[in-house]
Amino acid sequence: MNALTLILIRLAFLAVLWLFVIAAVGVVRTDLSGSSASGRRQGRKRQPSRSRPAQPAKPAKPSRAGRAGRGAPQQLLVTGGDLAGTRMGLADQQITIGRANDATLVLTDDYASSRHARLFPQDGQWIVEDLGSTNGTYLDRQKVTQPTPVPVGVPIRIGKTVLELRR
Repeated sequence: MNALTLILIRLAFLAVLWLFVIAAVGVVRTDLSGSSASGRRQGRKRQPSRSRPAQPAKPAKPSRAGRAGRGAPQQLLVTGGDLAGTRMGLADQQITIGRANDATLVLTDDYASSRHARLFPQDGQWIVEDLGSTNGTYLDRQKVTQPTPVPVGVPIRIGKTVLELRR
């Protein structure tokens, strides 16, 4: 091989290496800031689904009051992780979970995404939905791939944080 070929191969390798470094820095910056274009797109996706569950919840309120004595969840309890012992009362509105400051439950967990998951009431039960997180959301050791009903007392794991619905 002549010297010119070796120099061209080295320059091509350096260019590919720099592209990889720039892409990696962009991904880390996006995950840490939580205000990237992809985060805004997720926020837009959540807007329609936020209004959908709220509409059926209003007519279902009287029937829910009747069910409250039969074991409807009343609070969200953090049972594991940095926020262990934290309790949140459940209202008829969604709870967003993640590292972003605008989340309802802000996690300090390195394994949680900025907008990781959400819990919302629908047809008298609570549903957990993963919002495209990096490490996934687990409901009793099963990865959540679609909106899934959450039974009372079943653990929801987001990174190192474990949550449960309680009566």
